[in-house]
Amino acid sequence: MGNWKPAVVACIGCLVIAAIIGTALASEDAGKETWGDLQKFASKEELREFLKEHASGGWSGGDYLPTPGNVMPESAEKAPMTAAPTSSARDYSTTNVQVEGVDEADFVKNDGKYIYIISGGTLAIVEAFPAKTAKIVSETRVDGRPAALFLAGDRLVVFAVAEEQQMTTPEGSVTPVPVWRTVTHAYVYAVGNRAEPELVRDLTFTGDYYDARMVGDYVYTLTRESPVWVRDDIVLPEVRSGSAPPVQPDVYRPKTPMQNYVFYTASAFSVRKDTGTPDAETFLLGYDTTLFASQENLYIGYRNTGPAYSEGIRDQTIIHRFAIKRGAIDYQAMGEVPGHLLNQFSLDEHAGNLRVATTVEGWTREGQIQYNNVYVLDPSMKTIGTLEHIAPDERIYAARFVGDRLYLVTFKRIDPLFVIDLSDPKHPGILGKLKIPGYSDYLHPYDADHIIGIGKETNENGWGGVSVGGLKIALFDVSDVNNPVQVDAVVIGEAGTDSEALRDHKAFLFIQEKDLLVIPVSEIKRVENPSSRYPGSYSTTTWQGAYVYQVNPSSGFTLEGTVTHGEKGPSYAWNAPDAVRRSLFMDDTLYTISQRSIVMTNLADGSRVSEVFLPYREEAYPPPYPVW
Repeated sequence: MGNWKPAVVACIGCLVIAAIIGTALASEDAGKETWGDLQKFASKEELREFLKEHASGGWSGGDYLPTPGNVMPESAEKAPMTAAPTSSARDYSTTNVQVEGVDEADFVKNDGKYIYIISGGTLAIVEAFPAKTAKIVSETRVDGRPAALFLAGDRLVVFAVAEEQQMTTPEGSVTPVPVWRTVTHAYVYAVGNRAEPELVRDLTFTGDYYDARMVGDYVYTLTRESPVWVRDDIVLPEVRSGSAPPVQPDVYRPKTPMQNYVFYTASAFSVRKDTGTPDAETFLLGYDTTLFASQENLYIGYRNTGPAYSEGIRDQTIIHRFAIKRGAIDYQAMGEVPGHLLNQFSLDEHAGNLRVATTVEGWTREGQIQYNNVYVLDPSMKTIGTLEHIAPDERIYAARFVGDRLYLVTFKRIDPLFVIDLSDPKHPGILGKLKIPGYSDYLHPYDADHIIGIGKETNENGWGGVSVGGLKIALFDVSDVNNPVQVDAVVIGEAGTDSEALRDHKAFLFIQEKDLLVIPVSEIKRVENPSSRYPGSYSTTTWQGAYVYQVNPSSGFTLEGTVTHGEKGPSYAWNAPDAVRRSLFMDDTLYTISQRSIVMTNLADGSRVSEVFLPYREEAYPPPYPVW
């Protein structure tokens, strides 16, 4: 390996959040409580009849008694400052989030001395600093399937999904019947003694875990579940604290009809309180839902799958805004824009306005259409700025709002990077664009004038189409906004090479102060076969690890070295036990994390310091998608 330079602390901030709860400003609309487009069901009977009438495929009558086999799982305030553990690192990285001050749940957190990680069904706490003596100090078996966690000083919140049997009495019956439901537990642990974490609270929310965020001491979580029927009756979402009786939140629905409905339950609780039932509300929305949070507002956007709109385009997004402050959430307003969102990075708040990037797809009398739009909505969620019909016949692959600019990547055959000016929110406009081979799935700011993209290389094939190649990392200079330039690019591996950072920004580690970039890579390598009688014959093998770069505008990417977790692995690149999912650093040590182990590498010289094996149990067959 090359000589590595020391690194320092971390990442840019924050992203999507899962929440919408608490008290709201209600109005009366035809005798019914409404929040903008959201209308509250007056009774369970009204909700049941609404689903029977409006939810296609949502009810078929007769008995439906779910069992574990047929349940449908859908698998500003600063963070609290507490004294760091003794003998901890001076500098250490934290989770790469979209919005500063809004923490995002992940399967691994650290405090500069200990790493807290979900490994299989176990919560493991690793005394990671100093690296030479790193060891696991406790393993706590978590009931259910752990999904993510938060760290807040000496408190740890672990979300886990399980199937539980409940008893319910259908409408018109006097006999309780069993029903299996997917539920999400929020286990709150006191971890002042890392060797013996103490479970101090167990909160339960019906539905599969969807997402969670933390602002200050308050955790906001979102669960979702398809409507559950027992005979001719609907089973309502519930929340409960410990063994206390469950509470059924109020249920709201959009006044605009939709084709399919899912229950989303948003709940909030304090990590410091050990008693009380969480605040919660339930929303009957569509399947495609996106959540975003700033330090002052929560937004929930979902596709409007109602009646056809003008020109036959059935592609609209409704967005609700909720003001937040220390766990109190007040409904404010709703807006609607054409098109659909790619992910949470399609939304951003700046100077009180919401900026939105969408892709429109649909059919007209002339045929299929596809193009992209940018909108600016004021605090009342009224559209005040519009830029439409960007890159016809292409769709958005990545978006990143940075200050008064939006960097937008679209793709069909070649990758246009658009620089869009938002300094005048009422008149957004395209400043410049750059067309290069390949595309980016994630964009990350380097500084005010440069941005990093990670995606895939592409090449035109002999049939007039596009072939996808290896993993591509690019650095763009946007100082001349009218003429963005690609400063440098590197391509790793053959077709099929993968990275967790393509799907999850939390896998992307960049420290601008030290120009340090760490990318997890599942690399497909070509192995020549000289003994074959066919010229150019070769096979492939998979390498699992991380690539470590120095990156700066003057020299581009300089490979400092690689960290190996596994060689000659299985034929599939992703989700192998040795595939690196996250990386972090404490002072001069880089920690790369796979399902199997944590490898510690000296950033000064690239030497391996130590390795801690996690309590991971390998499955007989790889699951059909990446999981933790």
